[in-house]
Amino acid sequence: MSFQITLLKVLAGHPDGRASVADLRHYVGILMTSGSDWTERMKGLAARAPDLDIVAEGFVRRDENGWQITEAGREFLNWLETPSSAARLPRAAQPAVPRLRLVVDNTRSPPLGPGPNQTRRSA
Repeated sequence: MSFQITLLKVLAGHPDGRASVADLRHYVGILMTSGSDWTERMKGLAARAPDLDIVAEGFVRRDENGWQITEAGREFLNWLETPSSAARLPRAAQPAVPRLRLVVDNTRSPPLGPGPNQTRRSA
């Protein structure tokens, strides 16, 4: 979402990474209407993080004074703007998925219990 990336960029440019809602509206409005260069740049960055949710992922904090970018938000922006970044988004909130390996054992062992053509008889 290019709007969310614009929010992060605005916050990152403010002292202490904090801005009031009024300031955010003002600066985001300027950037979003500044022309196709900004819009295309944000769309390109947003394509690298299609499921971005800056609040749920802890990239920003909201309180009665406005919004503030977190350290995780700054790290995300750095990753996003680095040309050599891998296509996979580093998510600190997600646990690492263990790598699974398929193991095949082709040795035959005798069947347990009666075979397909045998029946159990009771005495």
